[in-house]
Amino acid sequence: MLSSKKLRIDTCLHLVCEIATMKIILHMLLFFLVLVKSDGQITEQPLSKIAIHSAVPAFHDGASIKAYPTLLGLKGEDAEWVTVELQHSKPSDDDWIGVFSPAKFNASTCYFENDSKEQAPYICSAPIKYSFANYSNSGYAKTGKTTLKFLIINQRADFSFALFSGGLSDPKLVAYSNFISFANPKAPLYPRLALGKSWDEMTVTWTSGYNINEATPFVMWGVKGERPMHSPAGTLTFHRNSMCGSPARTVGWRNPGFIHTSFLRNLWPNTKYTYKMAHRLSNGTYIWSKKMYSFVSPPFPGQESLQRVVIFGDMGKAERDGSNEYNNYQPGSLNTTDQLINDIDNIDAVFHIGDLVYSNGYISQWDQFTSQVEPIASVVPYMVASGNHERDAPGSGSFYDGNDSGGECGVPAETTFYVPAENRAKFWYSTDYGMFHFCIADTEHDWREGTEQYKFIEQCFASVDRKKQPWLIFAGHRVLGYSSDKYYAAEGSFDEPMGRAHLQKLWQKYKVDIAFYGHVHNYERSCPIYENHCVNPEKSHYSGTVNGTIHVVVGGAGAHLSEFAQINTTWSVYKDYDHGFVKMTAFNHSSLLFEYKKSKDGKVYDSFTISRDYRDVLACVHDGCEPTTLAS
Repeated sequence: MLSSKKLRIDTCLHLVCEIATMKIILHMLLFFLVLVKSDGQITEQPLSKIAIHSAVPAFHDGASIKAYPTLLGLKGEDAEWVTVELQHSKPSDDDWIGVFSPAKFNASTCYFENDSKEQAPYICSAPIKYSFANYSNSGYAKTGKTTLKFLIINQRADFSFALFSGGLSDPKLVAYSNFISFANPKAPLYPRLALGKSWDEMTVTWTSGYNINEATPFVMWGVKGERPMHSPAGTLTFHRNSMCGSPARTVGWRNPGFIHTSFLRNLWPNTKYTYKMAHRLSNGTYIWSKKMYSFVSPPFPGQESLQRVVIFGDMGKAERDGSNEYNNYQPGSLNTTDQLINDIDNIDAVFHIGDLVYSNGYISQWDQFTSQVEPIASVVPYMVASGNHERDAPGSGSFYDGNDSGGECGVPAETTFYVPAENRAKFWYSTDYGMFHFCIADTEHDWREGTEQYKFIEQCFASVDRKKQPWLIFAGHRVLGYSSDKYYAAEGSFDEPMGRAHLQKLWQKYKVDIAFYGHVHNYERSCPIYENHCVNPEKSHYSGTVNGTIHVVVGGAGAHLSEFAQINTTWSVYKDYDHGFVKMTAFNHSSLLFEYKKSKDGKVYDSFTISRDYRDVLACVHDGCEPTTLAS
């Protein structure tokens, strides 16, 4: 029989174990919350709210819907406003209009994820956008009549408009419209530039409806007034079976068309070039892009000239016609886009560091996004990084096993945008722009010490000649540095779990100037910091040796905002719960201007400058000193 003393000891030990177990469970729960919710509270794609598989026919003579004009793009336009008139004898505020493309929507092409024998739904593809019938007429529920306007972009197929009752969760098809289409639905569209693998190379990527067996893609380009050159383009696409799960593989699937990339090489530095995309048909005729575009070629690495780079994350897309208005999903997206368009003559390159579209498995949205950013991406290099909403899918090799990509598992992002990576499935890469050297990480793959990506990051830092390229920039989607976001605060480390623990010694050793992150939808700037301690007391002007890396969260470019924790962290210099982006201006090898601008007005709300000489970059800092010897 156990003594009372031994019972008390055993009881205490049992309680200790229970407490320790509870702490572990709590830590795991907080870790899970960070993984799931650190990019905001609303992660549903608006189109996912539509239970389209549940739709049933409910036609009646008292409902009609008409769309016009029926033929779009007669002057080469790739977007036009379409008027939709509808009447409904039994109107309700739950009535909504879905825009379908291709126009004929039925169950003939349904794909079944698990059981091909299950009963086919009446409709098996989601609309490309939708709007409630009362959007432009609050009295619709009384009159049963209204007129709406949709901005329709060329997406390589025809369109129809369908009126549903029963709301989004119990849709009943009441009426559908006539079909409308573009004069040339296959036309080359939505050019997007990107820096190539060498400094004197620019890539042009675009989308069309022409496969290589129908037409040969190429770019005509050159300096104005000189004989133009022609560069061939490679062609890629992807298919439903390239997707890793639903909804990308099922209700969200839509043919992405063909993605073409041409490499314009041997460019002269800082020279203005014009270009036009084209397809040569088998009968010898040519299909040209709607206009002649232009760009200025990159400077030689290390060249001293005015260089201006914009960087942000998590912009997403929005509809200028007000459709897809569920929860105001991407409220700042158009403001950011428009600010960049308005200032495009003062921008040399753009970096969008993850969570590009938030398509979440609805493939039609990639066209919508490339159309939205075309006025930017067709003029300056539009460099992208991979985020959770591009890559993460269960069992697909991503570091995080959620389904934030909606089954896309990186395929649309890797195909739609070019990046100078050795393997676009591993979305990390380095690139130069004059006095800047960028090391872009892929936070959806393992970055920890000993991994392939960790070795790449160190090599990227080590390879730069700081005499020529003094401004060393690190960027990745998830916050591997510092953030006062409330979910990171709940986890206790104020960063992505295991984030800076593996990388901070590299940042310090190689004296990285600024590290940028998205994922958290707000703006925050840290002091120059190392191992949780500010290593420079300045806040607005840094001169001489900075001593540490400045970490910047700039994930507020468009998506719903993320709240800060109530804790005031000692390393946080500036926070903003609003949409915005960062612009860096390098004036020369010794002077850099950093500006945070709000998307609503384009004004500067936070800024700092760095002034230093080459010897300041070489200077010994804590954990960042080169070995020396006493030998002479």
